[in-house]
Amino acid sequence: MKFSIPASSIVFFVILTSCATVAEAEKKIRQHTWSGVERIVAVGDVHGDHGQFLKTLLAAKVIDKEGRWVGGKTHLVQTGDLFDRGPDSRKTMDLLIKLEGEAKKAGGHVHCLAGNHEEMILRGDWRYVHPGEVQAFGDNAKYSAAVGPGGVYGKWIRKHNGVIKINNLLFLHGGLGGPYATMSLDQLNEGIRHGLKTGTGMARDSNGPLWHRALARGDDASINEQVKPIFKTHSVKHIVLGHTVSGRILPKAGGKVILIDVGMSKAYGGPAGCLVIDKGTFYANYAGHPPLKLPIEKSAPAAAKK
Repeated sequence: MKFSIPASSIVFFVILTSCATVAEAEKKIRQHTWSGVERIVAVGDVHGDHGQFLKTLLAAKVIDKEGRWVGGKTHLVQTGDLFDRGPDSRKTMDLLIKLEGEAKKAGGHVHCLAGNHEEMILRGDWRYVHPGEVQAFGDNAKYSAAVGPGGVYGKWIRKHNGVIKINNLLFLHGGLGGPYATMSLDQLNEGIRHGLKTGTGMARDSNGPLWHRALARGDDASINEQVKPIFKTHSVKHIVLGHTVSGRILPKAGGKVILIDVGMSKAYGGPAGCLVIDKGTFYANYAGHPPLKLPIEKSAPAAAKK
């Protein structure tokens, strides 16, 4: 006796399988929490200075002189603002896209977060665009197409998270004020991605993750109060921020907030430097200098969740 499966059933099965695959891919894109990470390298605003960015990654030992990933299981976090003020954002994006794949194969991870200048570029606010940045794409029309909804770089940026948690640290570009201080990571990242696509809402809010500055500019007493709801909501002990130029890796309020926008771009004249967290010990890492241990209480990474 022969048994045959109706063609309609086969089609239905294929559709279900395809939907499951897409859902799984979207789930991976939306992942925002990692634990058990022994080494983290966090780099602040680059602003089109690819040379300084390369020096920073070389000094942190995550790439070699040919720009290949050698960081093993390290997690590299770039907290946004690749664009504007300098000519080489395209080179930096190309490198990061390449490193994402290389790091994954080695058991590491590259996290590229959205900053306020990514948000500005996507909605057509080009007031800080360096002429060389446009020339790298050919002309205004090609630049606009590349960062548009259908462009390679536009698609890549619009998938970015805005806030991630690694071990007991929260990483983002600006800060969290008002209602955003108690929002979940799902709510924050979905809101940011929606804003990057539409040019509205959370991505443009001065209290939101891309624009907020009060955490960076506050004194210790103010920071201690501001972080309470954030720490409680996300079960973290440290918040790592770019966005506000500090000139160096700067812990505030005993390391509850750590500023990492060293102003590496020529537009600011700061050093090539980043934050390195190795087995719970915090270092300021500058090109041409030995790592500088920071006065922050050691915080051992939690065991990875299975």
